[in-house]
Amino acid sequence: MKDSGNKRVLIFNVNWLGDVLFSTAAIRNIRRNFPHSFISCIVPSRCYPILKGNPNLDEILIFDEKDRHKGIFQRFEFVRTLRMRDFDIVFLLHRSFSRALMCRLAGIPERIGHYTRKRGFLLTKKIIPPHRDSLHRIDYYLDIIERAGFKVEDRYTEFFYSDSDEKRVKEYLKANLVKEDDSIVVINPGGNWLSKRWPKEFWSHVCDRLAEELEAKIVITGGHNDLSLAGQIKDRMKAKPIIACGVFNIKQLAALSKQSSVFITADTGPLHIANSVGAKRIIAIFGPTSPQITGPYPSKNVVILQKDVGCKIPCYELKCRDNRCMKAVTPDDVVRAVVS
Repeated sequence: MKDSGNKRVLIFNVNWLGDVLFSTAAIRNIRRNFPHSFISCIVPSRCYPILKGNPNLDEILIFDEKDRHKGIFQRFEFVRTLRMRDFDIVFLLHRSFSRALMCRLAGIPERIGHYTRKRGFLLTKKIIPPHRDSLHRIDYYLDIIERAGFKVEDRYTEFFYSDSDEKRVKEYLKANLVKEDDSIVVINPGGNWLSKRWPKEFWSHVCDRLAEELEAKIVITGGHNDLSLAGQIKDRMKAKPIIACGVFNIKQLAALSKQSSVFITADTGPLHIANSVGAKRIIAIFGPTSPQITGPYPSKNVVILQKDVGCKIPCYELKCRDNRCMKAVTPDDVVRAVVS
């Protein structure tokens, strides 16, 4: 058996942007336990930018179970890819049966992950999982590392972008008549869950007040699919915001959040990216999710706004009819958090 200095280590990661970002604490601590080993990490293609440039990884592999690896033959080909890489140990951050099976078929001798009844026989080290909502997601993944007998020294997330990303953002802001000494308020109104979105009329109200009271330049971010939402917010405003939806990739969004005076968002991936790069001030609007489970960490530069409306939190009702938990946080609450 190889010693810890030259083992080939695989991390089978999870599927969502925010969760992959939370896993960077586990990745860093695995690197500390295997400082001279080759470490590879598997993520879906949409999560690749989260880990691109991470110095704790030697390789990032792509596994898209709903696209390029959807079929049985494609999955066997992926197993063959893993077998050819001759990994010695895999940390299964994902709880799925199929991922554990693929690692077994790939001949990886040490397979470590949270135990489930279906896949327990596929693991060589079975970690009895904590209740999924009893720990912050960062600690949920670190739990695998620590209880497998490895050292865990810290629990913060990491995200990396380049000088060229920062330059791209500065050029864009300059082209849109934003001066270096301007106050820049960046808002991120989108999100995968509709139930986590703050009302668009609330966004418009806050943006107008901050544009007037702080003489701030307002930048609306998001992907191409957020252009309609950004346009609806703009149509309700007196001030003229800069709509940057679809303009920046995720690395450049990180650079933009770092350059902003204030970054305002709901509980989404960009919240955690902004926090990971040390944005100056973040206002995070929470409704159906729990800051204790998916909140930003560390939170020294973050103000979390959430109201108790009598609902069970976290709530996974994706088709909530009234969305009252988000509506309970008012524009006045957000403005006060910004100017205080």
